Amino acid sequence: MFVAVNRIRCKASVLFRGYKQQMATEDVKYNEAVQTLNEMQCNRMLTSQQKMNGMGLVVMRELLHRINISNDDLNQLKIIHITGTKGKGSTCAFVDNILRKHGVKTGFYSSPHLLEVRERIRVNGRPISTDLFTQYFWEVFDLLKLTEHNYEVKVPSYFYMLTALALYVFKHEHVSATILEVGIGGAYDCTNVVPNPVCCGVASLGLDHTDLLGNTLGEIAWQKGGIFKRGATAFTVPQPDEGMKVLHQRADEVGADLKVAPPLESYPMGKGLPLGLSGDHQM
Repeated sequence: MFVAVNRIRCKASVLFRGYKQQMATEDVKYNEAVQTLNEMQCNRMLTSQQKMNGMGLVVMRELLHRINISNDDLNQLKIIHITGTKGKGSTCAFVDNILRKHGVKTGFYSSPHLLEVRERIRVNGRPISTDLFTQYFWEVFDLLKLTEHNYEVKVPSYFYMLTALALYVFKHEHVSATILEVGIGGAYDCTNVVPNPVCCGVASLGLDHTDLLGNTLGEIAWQKGGIFKRGATAFTVPQPDEGMKVLHQRADEVGADLKVAPPLESYPMGKGLPLGLSGDHQM
């Protein structure tokens, strides 16, 4: 009996050591992926002026082609594209939560992250696991390395890589709807490669990134309205007159149906309903 127990303990010890070694190896691979991604922050792929002239969108479309994501793939992701100055992240989170409550498998791409970069890429409300992040990151990285000799931009910069990675993840995880948060502006943001979004949204407008987007609310609204697409319904919260006028112009230019979402308080269920996060972290 004593010998049998010792044998069981020995086997358990060997299995546990093997498990720890496997976990350590997986942690190393994940950390290598994150380190490689972080190094892309030093990659000055394009100047700000080139990005604002549309070159960034050309590069982004090339990246997607290199990792085998077609326009049809993007359309099948059923993308909801959201921009704005204040509240776009919260709007995305609300949309994601509402869809999941109705049984929809969602992909949610947002920025920035708080603790780990995996937080930017969520499937069904949860950041993808370290294993999935590692797997998909190296798949995308290897595909880009295989094709780099055919393109001027060999390796993308940080945000471009993350955007390509997110769309790759959502394609291979077979999500039913994707909530895509714009990084900066809209018209020339690298997320603006969606041919036919399900709909677009504009949260509250204000003066942000004025060195890139312009010094007036009208100029900034022009950038934000750049995500509107023909045939896709666009929604905006009530905006100051200057911004609203430009958003309507942008919608008319591409044939988008722009609707103004009434304030929450105008709905019977919305009266007195608190939104957002409670706590000292709220500013």
